[in-house]
Amino acid sequence: MNKNKGFSLLEILVAFTIMAISLGIVLKIFSSGVNTAVISEDYIIATQIAESLMAKTGVEEPLAVGQSSGTDNDKYQWLVKVENYTNPESEEDAEIELMTVQVTVKWGDEQNARTVELNTVKVSHSKDDK
Repeated sequence: MNKNKGFSLLEILVAFTIMAISLGIVLKIFSSGVNTAVISEDYIIATQIAESLMAKTGVEEPLAVGQSSGTDNDKYQWLVKVENYTNPESEEDAEIELMTVQVTVKWGDEQNARTVELNTVKVSHSKDDK
């Protein structure tokens, strides 16, 4: 009754194959999670830039029709557009003038371009002040 104790070569190969497949799946899940976290961080930063630009528009300088652009952190390109707001239901002699403000922040290369866009309507000034 002399039995060999241990694993056969086939059992070892099957074990290594299962381990390699499992490790590959775990690494793919991990790298996918890291990639999603990086993309999420980019969106958070772009949204903060857009919100900051939106808050500054009409505060630091008077609200005027036009556009301005720039770059932030050598990665995010932004564009602020201000236009007259036309509401067909409003009266012609309204005491306030409304302006639309659109802030767009873009980043990434042409294949992976991403964009955050914010829009709002702000009060310009009274028509009596003109």
